[in-house]
Amino acid sequence: MSGDTQHGGLRTPIVAVLGHVDHGKTSLLDKIRGSTVIEGEAGAITQHIGATAVPLDVVGEVAGSLVDPSEFDLPGLLFIDTPGHHSFTTLRSRGGALADIAILVVDVNDGFQPQTEEAIKILADSETPFVVAANKVDTIPGWQVTEDAPIQQTLEAQSDRVEQQFNEKLYEIIGELSDAGFTSDFYWRVQDFRSNVGVVPVSAMTGEGIPDLLAVLMGLAQRYMKEDMEIDVTGPGAGTVLEVKDERGFGTTLDVILYDGTVRADDTVVVGGVNGPIVTDVRALLKPRPLAEIRTESRFEKVDEIAAAAGVKIAAPDLDDAIAGAPVRVVRDRELDDVIADVQAELAEVAVDTGEEGVVVKADTLGSLEAMANALEEAEIPMMRAEVGDIAPRDVAMATTVEEEEYRAILGFNVDVLGDAATRAEQDDVRVFESDVIYQLVEEYEGFVEEIERRQKEAVFENVMRPARFRVLEDHVFRQSDPAVIGVEVLSGTLRRNTPVGYFDGNEMERVGVVKGIQDQGEDVDEVRAGNEVAVSIDGPTVGRDINEGDELWVDLPEKHAKVLEQELLEEIPMDEREALHQFLETQRKRDPFWGK
Repeated sequence: MSGDTQHGGLRTPIVAVLGHVDHGKTSLLDKIRGSTVIEGEAGAITQHIGATAVPLDVVGEVAGSLVDPSEFDLPGLLFIDTPGHHSFTTLRSRGGALADIAILVVDVNDGFQPQTEEAIKILADSETPFVVAANKVDTIPGWQVTEDAPIQQTLEAQSDRVEQQFNEKLYEIIGELSDAGFTSDFYWRVQDFRSNVGVVPVSAMTGEGIPDLLAVLMGLAQRYMKEDMEIDVTGPGAGTVLEVKDERGFGTTLDVILYDGTVRADDTVVVGGVNGPIVTDVRALLKPRPLAEIRTESRFEKVDEIAAAAGVKIAAPDLDDAIAGAPVRVVRDRELDDVIADVQAELAEVAVDTGEEGVVVKADTLGSLEAMANALEEAEIPMMRAEVGDIAPRDVAMATTVEEEEYRAILGFNVDVLGDAATRAEQDDVRVFESDVIYQLVEEYEGFVEEIERRQKEAVFENVMRPARFRVLEDHVFRQSDPAVIGVEVLSGTLRRNTPVGYFDGNEMERVGVVKGIQDQGEDVDEVRAGNEVAVSIDGPTVGRDINEGDELWVDLPEKHAKVLEQELLEEIPMDEREALHQFLETQRKRDPFWGK
């Protein structure tokens, strides 16, 4: 029986391990498991589904003088050990994070990385207390190893030079925590762990600092979480789905972390699913076989009952639509409709506001979907659909229904792209973004939108007439009419071929003709910028009658173009051209104050 996690109605605190991808989350968990297996009697530490239970006496053995088990009445610690799926940091239980405490693993050589920053944001949002494991202290050049020792003991064995480097690296991490809004210090200097984050230097390779880490977690839980750990051990169970998995011989099963009450082999349970709550009967409760019996056919053994906190695999019919991160509730002696309503309410907490237009969002768990939705709302990016699951062809079909090009996109957090969805996306011109760091997804998408806006602006720019003011040069009339060919100096702006030109008579623009050609030193050119002298041919006027040497002429800007230039493209055009535009508008507006507005 799973009596090792029960203790007079106090459950084991649930500990999550998170951090950047190579910073040692997995090896840290392996070390905690390994050291506790060696220290305790075989079997003192138990493997659960997706979790490892470390009982109090084993914590006492490993932590040595740092922990006196008689001072604690919590039964130990339960580590969620699926660091491969780091979105479990966002798994939920009743409106909060599933984990009671977290360990944020940071490599002392690397400091904060994108996933570290992401993890810390999620910890802050869900108000989960955490400690920082500053990992890989043994890689500091010249470090003398004392296997499995408490950190202060091993520090005494180091030279001054090593200790100085050690301090520098740790103070950098403390500084980065400060930038993220947390005050922190070496854990032995922290008085109140609620207002300060304890930094625990460790090595997952040598075991140094592991005693401290377990002692700090145990102390934190005992001091600040005891009330939260009080459960009705006999009550109907409540848990969160870690993963939905197909198991040979059992069909679709749920890996569940149970955080309250018990679940029995004959219970009816309600589980959150894609289309709402699923009601089903437990067929089997499975837990991993002890290591000694691993040679037997099945990796699991059946149990009749499991009590919180524990990891368990539930086999039951109709679980195909169940979703990771969703609630699981045992019905037992309660009204089925009430339990369904509870599950519904918890699913609704995560319901994302979606609109007619927007991007399609897919994530691997309910919690990560919620974190994704929060990040997109913050960035003011609308969503049209947000769901748990892999990217499928129907998501691509959905993304093609939008009007705006920038919303023809799917953002996938920690999910796969199924078979022909990728091909369809390519054919239908739908952009698929994938990442396991939320803000990288948001940044990549924002880059894509900027690129579209830039292209659209360029297209507008190509088709907009540009302002210019130019002067007819004296003694440079090469032909008087049909077309008039004259030398001009461009004073400001950009003069292009095929643009109408004229002069101001008072505040009235008098159009004289259209620039047909521009020649710069005998070469035909499409446009000429301010400061240059060129020959232009103008269809329409006769020199000496309609225009004269020394006259100042303007491009006769259509009102619509003037408006686009002033309101949308002002930043894009050179200073002299802005000046020409302003003068042109000013003159027009003396006649009609609303011209071009």
